[in-house]
Amino acid sequence: MIVKALNKELKRVKKRSIVYDLFYNDTIQKAPLIIFCHGYKGFKDWGAWNLLAEAFALQGIAFLKFNFSHNGGTVTQPVDFPDLAAFAENNYSKELDDLDSVIEMVSNSYKNHIALDVETLILMGHSRGGGVVTIKTSEDSRVKKLITLAGVSDYKSRFPQGEALKIWQEKGVYFIENGRTKQKMPHNYQFYQDFIAHENRLSIENAATKISIPHLIVHGDADPTVPFFEANQLKLWSKASIIYKVRGGDHVFGAKHPWEIPEMPRDLELIFSKILDFINN
Repeated sequence: MIVKALNKELKRVKKRSIVYDLFYNDTIQKAPLIIFCHGYKGFKDWGAWNLLAEAFALQGIAFLKFNFSHNGGTVTQPVDFPDLAAFAENNYSKELDDLDSVIEMVSNSYKNHIALDVETLILMGHSRGGGVVTIKTSEDSRVKKLITLAGVSDYKSRFPQGEALKIWQEKGVYFIENGRTKQKMPHNYQFYQDFIAHENRLSIENAATKISIPHLIVHGDADPTVPFFEANQLKLWSKASIIYKVRGGDHVFGAKHPWEIPEMPRDLELIFSKILDFINN
């Protein structure tokens, strides 16, 4: 039977709580555990991620997905972006700290759980989250395998450049419209300042060159958001990596939000099968 522990709260001292879901099969003992990180303007319940989590649990692989603490959601409203003040204060360092908190929680709270093998941790990240899991993998020996889905290869180039950067510094905030919700989503200048202060750590290239564990790079060759050449960059840097090219695949592998169909889109089904092979072999 699939157990779904949904919207659980990880409370932290002097830090925002993290809300997470855990899917596992209670008829299987010591299942490997995937920890999944969503991308920019994303959240744990976006699109078909729940179906993906269930599919892995059915195959004996536990799946934990969570909202970054400053992604714009709250504990009581984890879908979409009710807290834009928190969103404005997000940065890559906070996301890495959030992921570390989740790994620590899993390693301690679930270490004696009969259905979970917390010694076999697999990190998976989508888009911007792919960069977060790559950096974290380079720093944490507890991670045994790495999976990046449409993962970015660089953060710096995604910041405003030139005159736009000067205007951001002067005004202290810039806004990007969310195409789906139509919200004007704020980014405080601290986001860029934090990146510059920790640029060496936040270099995905630096991180990837340190990784020697198996790394599956999944990318659509028709991705309009993160071009396919970024997958090739990751492959060049990450020693034990392989690329799975999704022919005609877009940035979200055929999904959208909300996803109201009981099956995953075709491309996500293909990816699921490929990841399953990667984990089991």
